[in-house]
Amino acid sequence: MGHGHGHGHGHASASGRLAGRLWAAFGIAAAIMVVEFAVGFATSSLALISDAAHMLTDVVGVGLALAAIVVARRARSKPGRTFGLYRAEVLAALANAVLLFGVAAYVVTEAVQRFTDPPEVAGLPVLLAAAAGLAANIVSFLLLRDGAEESLNVRGAYLEVVADLIGSVGVLVSALITLTTGWRWADPAIGVAIGLWVLPRTWSLARRALRILFQHAPERVDVTEMAARLGGVTGVAEVHDLHVWTLTSGMEVASAHLTMAERADQGAVLDAARELLSSDYGIEHATLQVEHREAASKCRQLSW
Repeated sequence: MGHGHGHGHGHASASGRLAGRLWAAFGIAAAIMVVEFAVGFATSSLALISDAAHMLTDVVGVGLALAAIVVARRARSKPGRTFGLYRAEVLAALANAVLLFGVAAYVVTEAVQRFTDPPEVAGLPVLLAAAAGLAANIVSFLLLRDGAEESLNVRGAYLEVVADLIGSVGVLVSALITLTTGWRWADPAIGVAIGLWVLPRTWSLARRALRILFQHAPERVDVTEMAARLGGVTGVAEVHDLHVWTLTSGMEVASAHLTMAERADQGAVLDAARELLSSDYGIEHATLQVEHREAASKCRQLSW
């Protein structure tokens, strides 16, 4: 006998709210990216090219976030896809992290090579392009800030916007130094700084995505403690086959087998266990199987 609850509808409505903001951020990032690439290559500014490359990851990242939301929303109607395609969000976040890592590595490598013979960079065009990029990133930052708390994938796009925002400030600084002092090393130095700044955030995003894909328990959940708490529910003699994992951001799932004590009320046990998981762990979707001791012994014979 089992029981389960879900909260996919709440997740869907949250995704719908995010879509409009994502479209706005996508348009802004795409327009500024074209400007920064054009000015960066025209002026040989590695710092601006670096910022434009990060802006490209914004465009791709926000595009992936939009695609993941649309795919997940449409897939729920397919009977064979019992969890929809919510994992598309996590895969998009991992792709974002890989893309960010590649761009950061490229920028650092190119900047180091330029230190031996830094090219002359026209400061004023770089300054104007960086100012436009900074303004765009501030708008995108405000658009995505709330969504970053709800969705791992949107958080990936948000982190890229934050990295770009810092990068645009760096490009502004390098342009000002170039304009006022003519120091050629300012541009590659800022390029290296931008590349190194984003790497730890890239690793954090990748790590979170991989935890979900490997179906590890959420970091906030102590599985041993959860098993003990479930075992303490009136009518439960023993708990086994406890699994806790994250389907996608904001959707945590659990399943467990509960061995019943003699003459225990199955309905009361299920209600109490479900309430425990919901109130103490925030897990609304739990599949719980209650069984007698004979059935529990057969479960332990499983090889996995």
